[in-house]
Amino acid sequence: MDLFPDIEIVKTAAARIAPYVHRTPVFTSATVDRICGKQVFFKCESLQKVGAFKARGAVNAVLSLAESDFQSYKNGENCVITHSSGNHAAALAYAARCRGIKAHVVMPENAPPVKKAAVAGYGARITYTESTQEAREKALDEIVALTGAVFVHPYNDYRVIAGQATAALELMEQVPGLTTIIAPVGGGGLLSGTALSVSALQPGTEVIGAEPEGADDAFRSLQAGKIIPLTNPRTIADGLRTSLGDLTFPIIYKHVGAILTASEEAIMEAMRLTWERMKLVIEPSAALPLAALMTKTGRVKGDKIGLIVSGGNADLDHPPWLKS
Repeated sequence: MDLFPDIEIVKTAAARIAPYVHRTPVFTSATVDRICGKQVFFKCESLQKVGAFKARGAVNAVLSLAESDFQSYKNGENCVITHSSGNHAAALAYAARCRGIKAHVVMPENAPPVKKAAVAGYGARITYTESTQEAREKALDEIVALTGAVFVHPYNDYRVIAGQATAALELMEQVPGLTTIIAPVGGGGLLSGTALSVSALQPGTEVIGAEPEGADDAFRSLQAGKIIPLTNPRTIADGLRTSLGDLTFPIIYKHVGAILTASEEAIMEAMRLTWERMKLVIEPSAALPLAALMTKTGRVKGDKIGLIVSGGNADLDHPPWLKS
């Protein structure tokens, strides 16, 4: 059932997905500690299945579905569907494979080739459309009408939020006594899940969101006390070009202490530093927590900081510092 994910539901999700996802490692760097003047612990979801934390939420959502959630149409197959050009598409395809059902993914024609290949590699049936939201939603609706596929939203779904919450659950077990945990925020699935786990188990630990200056709707929404939709995002952090959802925002508003923004230059610096000094390939969206910490250290309380490194699906042929 799509229940509000309290900590018991999060723990149930952790047990449900454990056979299918990695308990990702926590890395440290003496160089980063010196730059930030704090102990910094990297929760490496870049080393997760499909290369991103998205596997947690997708697997939990798909494995949570009851047989009665599916409708049988012409082909009589249980299947799930989403529209995405990023990590959620691959995550849903992987989750469907774990359950032994089919996945449909609607992708824009201009999606990066590496992401198209990843989604296809996990066995999804891909439908390509124009890149507009209207075109993607129309294609999705047509496939649902034909197949009865269950739509799994990338972030605005309590089952997905509960799955994402398991990353922070693990981090607190791996590194006791963290004073602050920072997670990137786009649609808010990871940040809201992080806030749920931390507020329930370690309420003295501050939770902070990190987002690009050119896509700062979460910062503005938190200030306004209501969702401020994102318009015309300008950032290399492609995974964070989405607005908060009506399920994720209330959790963030209640439990997140602050949203810190970072410039494009700071994102590239943090990303490159992680590649060069930690030998850890991360994507631009995953660099936001470190970028925010390095540029706004004084606004982060305590000296034992956890960063959730959200993904590692970077374009190795075109790193952003070369484009700049």
